[in-house]
Amino acid sequence: MDRFYVTTPIYYVNGPPHLGHTYTTVVADALTRFARLEGMDAYFLTGTDEHGDKIARSAAAAGMGPQEWVDDISGRFRTLWPTMHIEHNDFIRTTEERHERVVRAILQRVYDAGDIYFGEYEGLYCVGCELFVDEDDLVDGKCPVHGVSPELVKEGDYFFRMSRHTDWLRAHLEEHPETIRPERYRNEALALLREPRDLNISRPKSRLSWGIPLPFDEKYVTYVWFDALINYVSALGWPDGEKFRRYWPVAQHITAKDILKPHGIYWPCMLRSAGIPMYRHLNVHGFWRGFDGRKMSKTLGNTVDPVEMRDRYGADPFRYVLLREMPYGVDANIGDSIIAERANTDLANDLGNLASRTFKLVQRSFGDRVPKPAAPAVEDDLLRDQWLAATPQVRDTWHELRMSQGIEAVMERVRATNRYVDAQKPWELAKKGDTTRLGTVLYHGLEALRIASVLLWPAMPERMGRLRAELGLDAEPTLAEAERWDVLQSGAALAPGAALFPRVDVAAARAREQARVAAAAAATAEAVEAAPVVQPAADEFVTIDEFRRIRLRVGTILAAESVPKAKKLLRLSIDLGEGSPRQLIAGVAEHYAPEALVGRQIVVVANLQPATIRGFESQGMLLAADNGDGLAILAPDAKVPPGAEVH
Repeated sequence: MDRFYVTTPIYYVNGPPHLGHTYTTVVADALTRFARLEGMDAYFLTGTDEHGDKIARSAAAAGMGPQEWVDDISGRFRTLWPTMHIEHNDFIRTTEERHERVVRAILQRVYDAGDIYFGEYEGLYCVGCELFVDEDDLVDGKCPVHGVSPELVKEGDYFFRMSRHTDWLRAHLEEHPETIRPERYRNEALALLREPRDLNISRPKSRLSWGIPLPFDEKYVTYVWFDALINYVSALGWPDGEKFRRYWPVAQHITAKDILKPHGIYWPCMLRSAGIPMYRHLNVHGFWRGFDGRKMSKTLGNTVDPVEMRDRYGADPFRYVLLREMPYGVDANIGDSIIAERANTDLANDLGNLASRTFKLVQRSFGDRVPKPAAPAVEDDLLRDQWLAATPQVRDTWHELRMSQGIEAVMERVRATNRYVDAQKPWELAKKGDTTRLGTVLYHGLEALRIASVLLWPAMPERMGRLRAELGLDAEPTLAEAERWDVLQSGAALAPGAALFPRVDVAAARAREQARVAAAAAATAEAVEAAPVVQPAADEFVTIDEFRRIRLRVGTILAAESVPKAKKLLRLSIDLGEGSPRQLIAGVAEHYAPEALVGRQIVVVANLQPATIRGFESQGMLLAADNGDGLAILAPDAKVPPGAEVH
């Protein structure tokens, strides 16, 4: 396939760009660059989603009109991406005429196909999700994503007859399992298809005027997802644009797991109804957690500001860490200290050190000219063979969205090259005047740097461009270059410059994190202290004897795993000092990763009557507090023996 088309979700402009937006866009940019390394005609689309309830409310709260608001926020996205070394081919806004025209045309086509009908609807509506939500999905009566109670809404609306297409979609996903990647998200999409439903696609103008009017009823505007998803074809000039004909057959969507349903269920059914071919891949990634393994929250002080990280570490090192730290498709931890440690170990100590000492040794003995290699020794051939084997391995990882592994495969060879240099001791060869062997060793070091500059270019285009300039090469490489050895010409000029990756202060990064956590805790405590004390009603008091019946014990988590088909539940094995562990089923999966809980101590209601939850017996209950942004598990502030009583 000689073409490549990748999209990010168009980002909702109810607030400025955040870490999730940045990661998704960096992934799309890096994939585009890798496709161009392979010689593909690659096209990269991003943009902003600018209609809906949240926009109108956010604008009103800021004392602005909706258009003024979306112009401002959309402009922040457009301004940020170049500073992250992101180069998109197109940036689409849903308020543009080219998009509105296509949305209305597709709505009319779907309506004419008999797939849109008018009906009455009453349900719970979450403004944050822009969705009607099921009561069973609420947590303590609140949306699990936004933590707010949905509004009861009753109105007449237009519906998309999505249920007509779900059997087809199920068969398609079973026949083409690679459509949604990684596989776990295809399985999740198949589970969502077990209960076919139609989709509410409109809002009356009397309730929401900020949207695209329906072509068949101007009294209604289209619901945000039926508007937003169409950007992927409107930007290409559907139905007869040259870009649509060229790029749509190879379309790849990049998106986070929280919008799997719109992209994996709504969008395919919309495409089929409109007579538009299915996209090639939906590539779904996980969420970033804080450095402490918990869900990011301002209340916890563990959030990461992409602009701050860019300014502190540089756009390319930040891009590198994002791509290296998250195995695509699963959640991962990130924080100031994690970025600093990775920047030091991989970039300063390994790659930066290899470049610095190789260039310095060449400069001292060969005057900034590529040395001439002699006949290679066994160890030289071993190093060469390692690097020549890198390209097919890295190509496979990028094609399979295993960018983290692909980057690590390169860094393993960088470390191997450093070991090679250490073993050959070129500084001793220089002292002995053995320029023949010295030139061979340094030539192999330069060739290793050259191939690294190709394979790491999608992740770090600016820094690898600098490295290539120092090697006397073109800034933008091709993958074919990395498949050959002996590319550098003896006697060619080198132009070494300042250190590519200066070391950073990891201790300072940890101190900043601790200060943020402490400040957030103090702010939370101050808010709690300032809150009015609400006394319970007389019939809500419990007596001391009633309270003494509750046995609170400290337990240590021995193991934790997800409960199948239950995204909110974890199955925990707890040591309560009773000789054999207890099993608890806890609704904390959306706030804690299983591996982050192992070894932690918690407070357990030890004499709660056992209950069977999703087929597993739960023999107690852990205690957690709602901090406004999620759950925080209660724990002693010092380690105590398992089974210790809480008074």
